[in-house]
Amino acid sequence: MPKRRSADRRTTSLIATLITLVVAALVWAAQSFLAAPAPVAPLPVAEPAWHQLYFTDPDRTAGLREPAGGLPDAVVATFNAAQQTIDLAVYEIDLPVYADALIAARQRGVRVRLVTDSDYLDEAPLQTLRLAGVPVVDDRRDAFMHHKFAVIDGALVWTGSMNFTFNDAYRNNNNMLLVRSARLAENFTAQFEALFEDQQFNRAITAPRPALNLSGTLVETYFSPQGGVAAHVLDVLRAAQTSVHFMAFAFTRSDFSEVLIEKARAGVTVQGVFERRQVEAGADGAWEALRRAGLDVRQDGNPYVLHHKVIIVDRQIVVTGSYNFSRNAEDANNENVLIIHDAEIAGQYLKEWERVWERAGNPNSQ
Repeated sequence: MPKRRSADRRTTSLIATLITLVVAALVWAAQSFLAAPAPVAPLPVAEPAWHQLYFTDPDRTAGLREPAGGLPDAVVATFNAAQQTIDLAVYEIDLPVYADALIAARQRGVRVRLVTDSDYLDEAPLQTLRLAGVPVVDDRRDAFMHHKFAVIDGALVWTGSMNFTFNDAYRNNNNMLLVRSARLAENFTAQFEALFEDQQFNRAITAPRPALNLSGTLVETYFSPQGGVAAHVLDVLRAAQTSVHFMAFAFTRSDFSEVLIEKARAGVTVQGVFERRQVEAGADGAWEALRRAGLDVRQDGNPYVLHHKVIIVDRQIVVTGSYNFSRNAEDANNENVLIIHDAEIAGQYLKEWERVWERAGNPNSQ
């Protein structure tokens, strides 16, 4: 039996050693876990929103000797990022920074095309673009090619009230919306092709996709002239339940003002800001009509120009674009309108309206 006891002792010793090693390993692992920092999960990469909204800030920039940056920088950044195409339809362009970016894009192989109004062909940036080989088409007529939109790589759309000028960027109240949507780009590209290739200035096309769902937001697209824009805007005004707020460079349509008066009498809050110079020149027929009806309207306080063309309905719907509320915008000029059904976007426009409204109530404030 001595050999069996010796073997048993060796087995017991081996088991004890193994247990000791396992316990030591567990203690070491626990200490290491407690001492080491917890692993950091990688931050999710945020997808860019389908839209970005920009406003000029003339209260800050109008008095500067050499203002720079701001909205032009945002536009130029998208030109600089273009890979394939830039189609630009703009009423006027006088800031060299835009021409420089377009020429640089062309030099790196991007197809650049431009449609503009014949009244501004002599502007230096346009001459520079033409000398650089950028094809430019103008409307060659009395009515205005009044668009302010760009389509980049068939995927990005800029649109709003801002001409590509020094005054509109730094002195005047304007808005521009950047939309990331190939489907919306299809609408604006179709209109651009009608202007650039077919030189069809006297009648707008119907957008291929007039109503789009962009991440749950209904976005309607309409073009003029002769595109029925006024009827769509009137539908939005007639549907107002609680409020209508507007900012208008030109407001001469009597049918718009009549609906606003009817809505105010029905208990809807109606408040608006008119461009002062237009009123003083007697060019805004709606001003007197709304004033006589007792509606709450003001003349803007910007010593330069209130250039917005915006209506906000029920804090839910926004009408915006290049389209002034006038007969010419409907019947003669080349214009675009977006009708956006989104409370968050409407809230951003309403904040701008409140700023403009407050400035109109205190025209001498800074």
